[in-house]
Amino acid sequence: MGTDVTDILRATDLLGSASAADLEGVAAASRPRTFRGGQILFSAGDPGDTVIVVISGRVKIVVRSADGGELTLTVLGPGGVLGELGAVDGGPRSADAETLEECRLLFVPREVILGLCGRVPSVALALASSVVADLRRLTEYTSDLVFLDLPRRVAKVLLSQPRGDDGVIRHKMTQEQLAHRVGATRQSVNGALRGFERRGWIEVHDRTVTVKQAAVLNQFAGN
Repeated sequence: MGTDVTDILRATDLLGSASAADLEGVAAASRPRTFRGGQILFSAGDPGDTVIVVISGRVKIVVRSADGGELTLTVLGPGGVLGELGAVDGGPRSADAETLEECRLLFVPREVILGLCGRVPSVALALASSVVADLRRLTEYTSDLVFLDLPRRVAKVLLSQPRGDDGVIRHKMTQEQLAHRVGATRQSVNGALRGFERRGWIEVHDRTVTVKQAAVLNQFAGN
């Protein structure tokens, strides 16, 4: 397994405290795979028998309704880890995971993670902390869906995206993808973006969004 993989493992919150030998062992016991954009990694109800580390690309975690509705819970980039909940309790997947672009991923067997937790207390603590962080994030997300109106939810998502010094959001999103992040329709998201644009807070060109007045947008979002 290449050095780049162990470097990625070392950069994760979950395995950052493990020794070089342990990281080599995790890498050797794991299975790397490459996926095209738009591929399903797993669906809700599938066995939670692996922890997945994102080496390159981006993966979205989504829940879907029976009639095709979709809500994106989070998007993970390089160094992101998914599937920790199944590592803890051995239960099934609680959501779907889908690649947003070409991805290189590392599938780590659950028993490898549990074995490492048994030997390295700091990794066990990191695993517990990761599950708690997910719970806190989902609690905030649920609160936003209930108590914030749509424009403020859109503002929070825009501000959460990585931006360059010029304010350009690095990862382009379609309005439909943004709608899936805020639990709304594409048309209503379009209306919110146009409202921000009229105020001079953002600038939209094709799928590129530039945040022009981050402080004002942040105040509007209630952060």
